[in-house]
Amino acid sequence: MRQPAKTLWYDRPKYVFLEFCVEDSKDVTVEIEKEKLIFRCMNADGDEMYNEIKLYESVHPKDSREKRSDRSITCFLRKLREKRAWPRLTKENQKPAWLFVDFDNWRDWEGEEEGEMAQVAHYADMIQKVSDRGPPPAMDDLDELDD
Repeated sequence: MRQPAKTLWYDRPKYVFLEFCVEDSKDVTVEIEKEKLIFRCMNADGDEMYNEIKLYESVHPKDSREKRSDRSITCFLRKLREKRAWPRLTKENQKPAWLFVDFDNWRDWEGEEEGEMAQVAHYADMIQKVSDRGPPPAMDDLDELDD
């Protein structure tokens, strides 16, 4: 019996990460092509897990890798066009029922530079306000203590 594996994904500036959630997988095969990824394996119950994903954009197949653990198979897909956010993983606008965003690892990196610059400007303003205390206090009364 063939079924799709539950798949989590998230986006980074240089890579797209996928995690196929299959415990105790056997006979794992991952074919990474420029515009498509094919994943297949056998799970602990002997069922064939199979996912074919037409990717949103092209990737570098030779710079992409996969790593198997006891709980899942993780794929690192090197983007052909770096620093371009992928709004979805698939070419098609419809989300398959087995595909989920990995919110534990998701980060909105697309506007990070602007956010960092705004934060630096905010801290510069704060430092300016703290250091701008006005004129120094008059110390005329200190002369009276010397007498």
